[in-house]
Amino acid sequence: MRLSEALDVIRAGVPDSGTVRRIHLICGFTPLHLETFVRARAQLRFPAAKIEIDTGLFGDLEGNVARAAHKSADAALVAIEWADLDARLDLRSAAGWKSETLDDIATQIGERLTRLHSLLRALAAAMPVAVLSPSLPLPPVTHFPPSQSGAFELQLRAAMAGFLERLAADRHLRVVSESELALRSPAAARLDAALLLHAGFPYSIAHADAVADLALACAFPAAPKKGLITDLDDTVWKGILGDAGVSGVSWSLDRRSHGHALYQQMLGSLAQSGVLVGVASKNDPTLVESAFARPDMILKPDQVFPFEAGWGAKSDAVSRILARWNIAADSVVFVDDSPMELAEVAERHPGIECLRFPADKPAAILELLWTLRSLFGKGEIREEDRVRASSLRTAAAIEPAAAGEASEEFLRKVDAKITLDYEMDSGRAFELVNKTNQFNLNGRRFTEAEWRAYFEQPGAFLVTAGYEDRFGPLGKIAVIAGICEGLRCAIDVWVMSCRAFSRRIEFQMLARLFENTRAKALLLRFSPTPRNGPTQECLRRLLGFDPPEGEIELTAEQFRRNCPPLFHTVHQPSRKERQTA
Repeated sequence: MRLSEALDVIRAGVPDSGTVRRIHLICGFTPLHLETFVRARAQLRFPAAKIEIDTGLFGDLEGNVARAAHKSADAALVAIEWADLDARLDLRSAAGWKSETLDDIATQIGERLTRLHSLLRALAAAMPVAVLSPSLPLPPVTHFPPSQSGAFELQLRAAMAGFLERLAADRHLRVVSESELALRSPAAARLDAALLLHAGFPYSIAHADAVADLALACAFPAAPKKGLITDLDDTVWKGILGDAGVSGVSWSLDRRSHGHALYQQMLGSLAQSGVLVGVASKNDPTLVESAFARPDMILKPDQVFPFEAGWGAKSDAVSRILARWNIAADSVVFVDDSPMELAEVAERHPGIECLRFPADKPAAILELLWTLRSLFGKGEIREEDRVRASSLRTAAAIEPAAAGEASEEFLRKVDAKITLDYEMDSGRAFELVNKTNQFNLNGRRFTEAEWRAYFEQPGAFLVTAGYEDRFGPLGKIAVIAGICEGLRCAIDVWVMSCRAFSRRIEFQMLARLFENTRAKALLLRFSPTPRNGPTQECLRRLLGFDPPEGEIELTAEQFRRNCPPLFHTVHQPSRKERQTA
């Protein structure tokens, strides 16, 4: 983005909007154009919000971080440069570059990084924090020629690497990717010496935009896609399975088809991180099964569910897969080598992301892999991610059994166990609330700062439910949050994963909420959405009539009268159990 374009975005903003997004921009230099690009990029990210940027004092990075922790915001972007860690590395300083001071500089930087780590952890307790490591070159302070790295420079970079590693290990802190920044902003074009010397701002225009874009993406990551549906021929492998046979398709260096091996590796990696991977292929199902049985197959059959192999339209196969997954098309990516197949699926399923597999173009295949990592990337892999595919596969296997018996008789036999947790700091709960659509009380979404602020209110509570039965665990799959005042509890959040439908978990959660709070009534703050039909059906069952929008009072007596029989074993861990888990 050009500076003029950024200014146009800012001028076209929404200054009178009721929604405000406040961002701390923390650095030790004059923020100047970086502030402009952060404001513009944030406006594009939140088009309906008024953007407010808070900056700090010149030359006081540590103080700026400390002060920001006491001022509420939606996120903090922290840009660290070498000059912030020791003034002797500032080009605006004339303190002198003496060889005898290098050891002292290295020592001081190590001490400052230790203090800064502590300050950043305190800041991250209040809001999401994205940290940018030094992106500008060190000044020529040593006697080594530019072609040679000296011990001083390597010592500083090692200290910085250790510092960043500690930050990255903290799930509340995020480190902006140096490698991605290098792709977007070449090192030689980052420093604007004239701006630094005359105005105290060190970045070139292009570098300031790249930093703003990446830092905001790091602080406000996009919701990852949930599933990938892939073709097979000339996509997962090179060749047409029906023509070449099981031994004729390839994905190897010696047969000039290694790009397909890389793609298989990516699909396997996505599956391990909880992404649903399905196959939609015009092929003989028996041949497909035989191909996946090859011992050199990188993508394993247990990482794929379901397989849709046949001769019908690809869009029909995609429809069946979406139904098995019970997710919407806009949460899914479809990959195929055929432009016609991509167009046919896109027309039938608006919102699905269609990507072409560029067979025989290694550079384009690598670009596709980076695109997939961008679409599916997540900062943390939870146990629920690891069991997602297997739980869907199990659910599909037990559907015929469930359909063949009375519902209550079947539920009585599955040995269902629900574990209720009351731990406030639940990243899984936040994730569920922001991605669940079908069983969702009102469709409300939260930023991380809003989520934390919600539980600072008096009487606020959070309950998460984990589930398992004799068919396997589902992990944490439901959340209720609200405010209790006396004998009444107002429920603002109530969501449940679609994988947990038809197990009466939602009723058990309300039963335990009534029991634990001794509330005479729950006030359910309900809003209908285009996709929360399952929630509406649940409320209809409990109330005996169509739920109206707004605050719905559900009394304890109503609940007892209309709640279906429940057969779960319920475990509510004590504080000691949670601490030792």
